[in-house]
Amino acid sequence: MTEEDTVAAGPFGNWLTQFRASLRGNQGSEVPCGDCTGCCISGYSIQLRPRDERALARIPAELLVRAPGFPRGHLTMPPRADGVCQMLNDGKCSIYEDRPQTCLDYDCRIFSAAGLESGKTVIDRRVRQWHFSYPSRADREAHDAVLATAGFIRQKRESFPANRAPTAPTGIAVLAIKTYVVFLDADVGTRSDAGIAAAIVEAARLFDSGAQS
Repeated sequence: MTEEDTVAAGPFGNWLTQFRASLRGNQGSEVPCGDCTGCCISGYSIQLRPRDERALARIPAELLVRAPGFPRGHLTMPPRADGVCQMLNDGKCSIYEDRPQTCLDYDCRIFSAAGLESGKTVIDRRVRQWHFSYPSRADREAHDAVLATAGFIRQKRESFPANRAPTAPTGIAVLAIKTYVVFLDADVGTRSDAGIAAAIVEAARLFDSGAQS
C-alpha cells in the first residue's frame, strides 16, 4: 500500500480515549469518513433507542420493527434487500444530522486498532487504509497492548472461563480496547494463560462498571 492509499486515523492515544468514552455512552465517535459509506451498504440493521427521538421522527414507522433481544421500546431498521441502509439516498445519508446513536458510535478504526478485519468487503477496504500516528511513546505502547490483547483473545479462547470469549471481530476488538491495560503490565509475561484471561475478564468488569478510566 502506498502513502497515497492511506487515510489518517489520527493520533492513537487520542482515538483510544475517545472510543473508550463512546463505549460508555458518553459521546459518539468523530470518524473522518470522507466519501466512504461502507457501514451504510454492508447489510447492517440499525438499532434505535427511545432517546433517538430526532431519528425516530424522521424515519417512516413502517421501516421499523421490534428489536429482538433488546429492551422494550428499542426498534430496528433492517437494510434493504441489497444491504443498503434505507436512509441512504444517492450515496448520502438523508438523516445525517439526526442519525441515531448507533450510527454515531460506529467506528471501523476499531478493526485497524485490533489488527482485525470486519468481514465486510467494503468496510475492510477502509480498515486496511487507516493509518494511526504515534506522537508519543505512550501512543505506540497503547496500540501494541491493544494488538496483544486482541491476539490473546483470538488465540487463547480456551483459557477463558467456559470459553466465554468473543469470536466475532467486533466483539474481540471491543473487548481488547476495554482491557488493553492488562498488556501494559510489565509482569504480564510471567502469568499463565488462565491468569491473563482472568485479568481480562476483571478489567472488562471494571470498565463496564465505570471503575476504570
